[in-house]
Amino acid sequence: MRKFGLIGKKLGHSFSKKYFTEKFEREGITDAAYELYEIPQIENLPSLLEQEPELVGLNVTVPYKEQVLPFLDALDSAAASIGAVNTIKIREGQSIGYNTDYIGFKTTLEDFYPEQQREQALVLGTGGAAKAVWAALNALNIPFKRVSRNEAEGQLTYAQLGPEIVATHNLIINTTPLGMFPEVKEAPTLSFNSITSKHYVYDLVYNPEYTLLMQKCAERGANTINGLPMLHAQANAAWQVWNA
Repeated sequence: MRKFGLIGKKLGHSFSKKYFTEKFEREGITDAAYELYEIPQIENLPSLLEQEPELVGLNVTVPYKEQVLPFLDALDSAAASIGAVNTIKIREGQSIGYNTDYIGFKTTLEDFYPEQQREQALVLGTGGAAKAVWAALNALNIPFKRVSRNEAEGQLTYAQLGPEIVATHNLIINTTPLGMFPEVKEAPTLSFNSITSKHYVYDLVYNPEYTLLMQKCAERGANTINGLPMLHAQANAAWQVWNA
C-alpha cells in the first residue's frame, strides 16, 4: 500500500483527505491511501517519515511551506525559485520538494480574471502560499503589491490600504488563513467601500465556501472565487509529480 498525506499544524479545515479518497474510489486506485498528519512543529517531519516508511508523497500546508525546505534532500527548480514547497516526493529515502500551488493558482486565475480586465493586484499575506502567487502573477505579467502586517521595503501594511489603493487595484488575492474555519467571522482589513463590480477577489481559503471577505466584496458587486478550484488543480498536479 502506497501512503500519501498532508502535513500541517492544524488540519481540521482541510478537504485534502476527502478529495484524494474520493479520487482513489472513483478511479479504482486500490493500492493508495491518504492521511492527515498534524505535527506541532516542522522538526517532527523526520520522525514522521521514520514512523511511516510507506509514505511516498506528502502535501504541505500552513505554516510549513517555507519551514520545510531545510528538511528536504533536494528541490525542484521551480520550488527553489519560488522559495516554498507544498508537495514532497519520497523515493528511496530521498525527499524532493515541489510547488504545485503555483500551477493550481495560475491556471485557475487565468480562468477567473479575464485578460482584458487585468490591471494591478494586491496580494494579502507574505507566507509560502503568497510566494507561489507572486510567481504566477509575474508569469502572467500582472503587476502587484505585497501586503503584510509588518513594515518592510517594497510592501504595504494593512493600515496603508486606503480607498485609493483599493480602488486602483482591481484584483485582490488573500493568501492568509484569515476567515478559515473555525474562525469564520474574521476577514482581512480592507477599505470595502472602495470595492466595485470591476474588482476580482480571489480568496485562497476554501472552508468555509463563502468567506467573510468574499461576502463583503460581493455585496459591493465584486467577482469572487474561493480556493477550492486551486486545491483541486494543485492536488492533480501533485498526483502527477508523485507518479512520474
